[in-house]
Amino acid sequence: MEAGVVFLLLLASLGVALTDTFHGDSISFMPPKRNSDGTYKVTFFHRQNSKGNCKNESTFTCDDGVCTTFSKSSVLPTDKEVATNPRWCQSEGRTTATVSTNKNSLTLRRSGCCWEPNVQGVGVSWTSFAELDLGTRSDTRSINSCPVTTTVSSLRVPQNCFSKIRLLAYDPDRDKVRCRYALNATQVPGITLDETACTLTKTGNITTGVHLFVLTMEDVTTKNITVTYADKTTTYREESNTRLPPLCKVKVQFSVEVTDSIPNCEMGHVQPTFLSRTPSHGDVLHATVGQTFQLYAQAQAAHSTIQDFQVSGPHNMTKAFKDDQFGKAEVTLSWMPQQSDLNRFVPVCFTAETKKTQSEMRCVVVMVTQSSITQVRAKVQCEPNKMTVVLEKASIPDIDENFLQLRDPSCSLTSNSTHITGVMSFTTCGTKLEEKGDFIVFKNEINSFVLPSEVIVRRKTVKIDFSCQFPKAIEISSYYSVRNSDYIFTESSFGSFGYTFEIFRDGNFTKKVEASAYPVEVKLLQTIYMGIEATSELPNVTVFVESCKATPDDNPDNALSYDLIKNGCIRDETLKVAESPQTEFRFQVQAFKFTGNYDQVYVTCSVILCEPGSQFSRCAQGCLKDPSRRRRRRGLSKETVGHYITQGPLQFVGQPVPKAAEEGLNVVMQNDDVPATVISPPAAPDTKSSKGSWEFKRMLSSNVTAVVLGSAFLVSVMLLAVVIHRYSRKTRVEDTKALIASDYEN
Repeated sequence: MEAGVVFLLLLASLGVALTDTFHGDSISFMPPKRNSDGTYKVTFFHRQNSKGNCKNESTFTCDDGVCTTFSKSSVLPTDKEVATNPRWCQSEGRTTATVSTNKNSLTLRRSGCCWEPNVQGVGVSWTSFAELDLGTRSDTRSINSCPVTTTVSSLRVPQNCFSKIRLLAYDPDRDKVRCRYALNATQVPGITLDETACTLTKTGNITTGVHLFVLTMEDVTTKNITVTYADKTTTYREESNTRLPPLCKVKVQFSVEVTDSIPNCEMGHVQPTFLSRTPSHGDVLHATVGQTFQLYAQAQAAHSTIQDFQVSGPHNMTKAFKDDQFGKAEVTLSWMPQQSDLNRFVPVCFTAETKKTQSEMRCVVVMVTQSSITQVRAKVQCEPNKMTVVLEKASIPDIDENFLQLRDPSCSLTSNSTHITGVMSFTTCGTKLEEKGDFIVFKNEINSFVLPSEVIVRRKTVKIDFSCQFPKAIEISSYYSVRNSDYIFTESSFGSFGYTFEIFRDGNFTKKVEASAYPVEVKLLQTIYMGIEATSELPNVTVFVESCKATPDDNPDNALSYDLIKNGCIRDETLKVAESPQTEFRFQVQAFKFTGNYDQVYVTCSVILCEPGSQFSRCAQGCLKDPSRRRRRRGLSKETVGHYITQGPLQFVGQPVPKAAEEGLNVVMQNDDVPATVISPPAAPDTKSSKGSWEFKRMLSSNVTAVVLGSAFLVSVMLLAVVIHRYSRKTRVEDTKALIASDYEN
């Protein structure tokens, strides 16, 4: 009887868990505001992922009684699977808190029940968490904004097709976002978290079933700022100080169901793949208060049927699904922001769903503004190695061209009386490469910007997206060089100019290493010949290499690096600069590798073009041991900003190396900076000249001396052995004679 009651109670509890289980949640904040009485107004949105029917949420609490009031709106569903037993459901609630000024930070918590059954065996309870700094930043003159993120309610991936999951990690203040496992969270075996990219990657075997992920997103400033609080106290936050706590921490929780394997992991076969009209992951889109915003996505699966799109968005966003032919399906998301959504950064994620699997999760951010942002369609010319964007000034009236920039601000635009022009290669100026199912796309953008010193502005906000896309069916190698050897930039005073960065086969610098030979295989201590060449619309320019450093990957900001040239000064003793024309920079360096499990080296150089003849240009100043003492007179020198170009990788192959090299002595660091010395291209050893003959004799004599000394040592040892042997023999004879004489006397 008692056993039956226990069984019924257990069955009932399981029934509740199955109809209303917790799949995860996320919190996103609107920019905090300061009220007239000095208190703070903090509005946040909480999205909860469930299985079955969405339920009302419990209320958040503030630590230390910081919040004086809580105003919570109704919790409304945002998306739900249309099925008898729905697998996913998401709801969103809005809460506004009034925060007192006696604290410098706000901590929000909320707990509930119950996590769905999972592989890790994590208990039923879960906790939401967020902590934000309430100080005013010196760079934005406003309170810090938290990272924006969310996920769809249900993530599914076949066991044999799990490669990676990209999470949305956007910060409105343009801070760096770092993802970590939350405190006491269970890490999933076989999956590695890239903290800087906020990406989960498969690195080992993963069991089937539901896996839970509890992460914390943190923002870290990319510049030095001062933060001021209500009590007038301030803190200085140095960008390089990695020990400082983040300005905001937001927990994001989600589950991933690893399902049984499928026959084919190629995207677009069984698993849907997004097509080119779909926004890219991480795109920032714009919506206007009182106007309908629409987002369009299209996916295709040749050997399965797309039944729906799963969406994580604001509660009043609608979706219109359309099933197309050839395995294609599309969805249109519509949303009209209200005045209460002004200045909100809204995360939106979506997946294409089939019966057994789904596409990758793709996420964007929708920025809500009061008036329309000027969107201009640019005329783009796509060429095999570059793209040119041209804006007609008449089409963008009242736009100040002096406050427009490309994604990489170091690349500027040129203009004349009628047009604004930008020219860039597919590897420069912030151009991004993306595969969009049926196309490969190179994307960039022109944005307006505000100076840090400006308190008010009356200029319109501008965002101009442009791209070049090529069908995957064509030979992409003819359009895009995998090697980073072609770099094209634009600056207003120099027009269009470019650099090539090549590796050469010998010291004559005439035979380039072919593209098919990359990565270039080298051996330790081998001499590497490299060259940089500049091309410019201006007829008479000089190229200057201000810095070159090596890294074990193609990230020039990698903390693990080695300076070859710094501030125009040679830092590596084996590096020598060859004589070359003024538009070229040729050098040689002895090959080395980084200590540890690294077998590749990339070289990144900062290059400047100068108008020759100016004593104040950076090119004329050469090596600067103290860069802070650089003299520059505005208007007297004409030069570009420093642009970074990268070459590599050099792939190291095994070989016997000298003992010194094995002990890490193959690279010799100089203590003092030395100016670049010019050498002639290396020639064959000279055995006829007096200097060459002396070097040859010195090496020969050193070898002969070593042989003679070694032979003398061996002869000495043999003679000593003979003497000892004869002495011991003589001693034994004398002892024998003495013994015989003694016996005779007795």
